[in-house]
Amino acid sequence: MCFLFYFSTNKIGEKMFKKKYLPYAALFEITLKCNMRCIHCGSSAGTQRLKELPTNEWARVIKEFSELGCESITLLGGEPFIRQDWFEISKTVRDYNIDLTIISNGLLIDEKTISHLRKLDPYAIAISLDGGSPETHDEIRQVRGSFEKATKVISMLKDANINTSAITTLSKTNFKDLPKIRSLLLNKNVAWQIQIACPVGRFPKELMLSKEEFYSASLFIANSMEKYSIEELPIAGAHSFGYYSSVLPNINITPVWRGCPAGMYLVGIQSNGGVKGCLSLSDEFVEGNVMNKSLSEIWESDSFASYNRKFKKDDLNGECIGCKYGKKCKGGCMSVSTSVTGKKHSDPFCLRLIEKSGIID
Repeated sequence: MCFLFYFSTNKIGEKMFKKKYLPYAALFEITLKCNMRCIHCGSSAGTQRLKELPTNEWARVIKEFSELGCESITLLGGEPFIRQDWFEISKTVRDYNIDLTIISNGLLIDEKTISHLRKLDPYAIAISLDGGSPETHDEIRQVRGSFEKATKVISMLKDANINTSAITTLSKTNFKDLPKIRSLLLNKNVAWQIQIACPVGRFPKELMLSKEEFYSASLFIANSMEKYSIEELPIAGAHSFGYYSSVLPNINITPVWRGCPAGMYLVGIQSNGGVKGCLSLSDEFVEGNVMNKSLSEIWESDSFASYNRKFKKDDLNGECIGCKYGKKCKGGCMSVSTSVTGKKHSDPFCLRLIEKSGIID
């Protein structure tokens, strides 16, 4: 769900819709090892996976992505800067003229790191910012001083003229911090992506936003878009936000929601080579491994991401059944849908559904 405004720029064009399935954007979990234990971590990061891909294997995978027409690669973890070869992997991405984004908690970023980053000319460096104060952010991140470090790193990146983004993952723990975070980012030329935590990995379901809180967060994003120009506060909701509200304007990163992008124009690679349509999906969605098959074999397989590629309106579940937008929407975010309801194509965190239910006056 981490797209960092990539698809809201003119880069999107029509390219990814000319070919039926194009891995336009890839998410690389280059390690599961992490120096934090965030309460919302969907991958339960901390200890690295067994047999994580070495540098030369990542180089091979990047080459294959380039041959398939990929234009954007995002490195994440775990914490990607833990890997000693993060620069080599990143440079390979740039050598193929693929846009590079790195998502980090910021803890390991110093002046030397920033010097290396400037050489890479990344599309963006994204820093997780989960609170408007040390009390909230540090509680979520389970590391004292992490708020101070994250905000300092954001300033350092901006001073170095590196495109910078902030990612906030919402739960009951930090929902009320949205105005404080906005104050921190206002007029800083930092793109702000807001997403919701789902009951996957370490995150307990009781801390997930209620539908009322989710809708309030959507209102916050919409109101911020109306109140501030994109120069003052570039803000959007990730693919957990939407869809087809009868009241609110589009607050999603994508200009038009065409359904879950997993396996359509997005693909995720785990640090051990596992391939799935999106890294936010649980491991039951792993459909191959680049150590055993070529990326093109997996991506072009008739069975890959069949939940999206072979979607039919009859596949809708729950409250999505019968929705007039069902064919376009495909039941919203697959990760939210499966983690919350246990079924595909039935994302209950839908603005239209919430409005129709009468929960919101």
